[in-house]
Amino acid sequence: MMNKYVFTKNQIGESIKTCLSEDYNYSFNKVNGKFVRWGKTFDDNPEYSPFGPEILDIEISTICPRACSWCYKTNTANGRYMPLDTFKQIFTKFPRNLTQIAFGIGSIEGNPELFEIMKYCRENPNNRGVVPNITINGDNLTDEYAEQLAETCGAVAVSLYDYDTCFNAVKKLTDLGMKQVNIHCLLSKETYLKCLRVLCESKTDKRLEKLNAIVFLWLKPKGERNELHQLKNMEDYKALVNFAFKNKIRIGFDSCSASTFLRAVKDREDFKQLEEVAEPCESTLFSYYINVDGVGYPCSFTEGGEYKGVDVRLAGDFMKDVWYGEETVKFRNKLIGSKNDMGCRECPAFDLKCEVSSV
Repeated sequence: MMNKYVFTKNQIGESIKTCLSEDYNYSFNKVNGKFVRWGKTFDDNPEYSPFGPEILDIEISTICPRACSWCYKTNTANGRYMPLDTFKQIFTKFPRNLTQIAFGIGSIEGNPELFEIMKYCRENPNNRGVVPNITINGDNLTDEYAEQLAETCGAVAVSLYDYDTCFNAVKKLTDLGMKQVNIHCLLSKETYLKCLRVLCESKTDKRLEKLNAIVFLWLKPKGERNELHQLKNMEDYKALVNFAFKNKIRIGFDSCSASTFLRAVKDREDFKQLEEVAEPCESTLFSYYINVDGVGYPCSFTEGGEYKGVDVRLAGDFMKDVWYGEETVKFRNKLIGSKNDMGCRECPAFDLKCEVSSV
């Protein structure tokens, strides 16, 4: 099932986390986030990690007073949060392969034990330190909260709801010296012009001078109250990407839209370089999702669908019961076998493709 591996230190010491084995290897810089993965040789790209997830996506609160109409989680102010004790219970089961945890929280006040949880990630010796990252909505970001985020997080993403709330949060965090502060912007038919506007604002608004990147999140057709629609016009998508490149604006995108991005840039001279940094869906290959109750799914969008959840709290062995569990392997096999004509993995759960006839 897997070959043996070893974690090593190098001359930089604890800032570098390295996993070495015959067919799967990585080097992760815990200071700047640089991550490199390779197989038997540097030219090989492993299909999945045999030693467990590199990244976990953990929902630690469903409390969000914004209650947006498009929220795929259908969150409200009357949600739940994951207590520190529950987090410790599941954290002790994680393999040492883990490098980062991306925490999902609506309101920064949605989990009163948030910073204790993130400090526990950093300081726990079992995993040689795991870097916490987080996505926030920007509301109620006091100076104290911002300072604690800057002290504990490797990266912070601020979701774009209204411009002032988002931009003020970005400035507050970057003024504290944070280098990896991003804006998360939902990309859909209805929010397309908003995405174009934030690109323009990033060139003129002084609050965004130290912004790392604008990351576009592809709308998934999920959510009881979601009335938005996926962007289907490839020419519109290409225009957005080309505008960013032309104006030298740093952009990113979620893995759900990697195949669409690659189609949009396939005729560029630097396509090979862009292809190297465009990671298609990696759920159950290199990442995994755990909800606020400690129940795991391939990703947050598969919760409540055809894939049964796995209660990580009750798992006797994370590798056997979760990473190599029946539901995880089922999704993994579908994902590995889903490569399109460009060799890019496509989502097994949703049809997320743009119309390609115009490309």
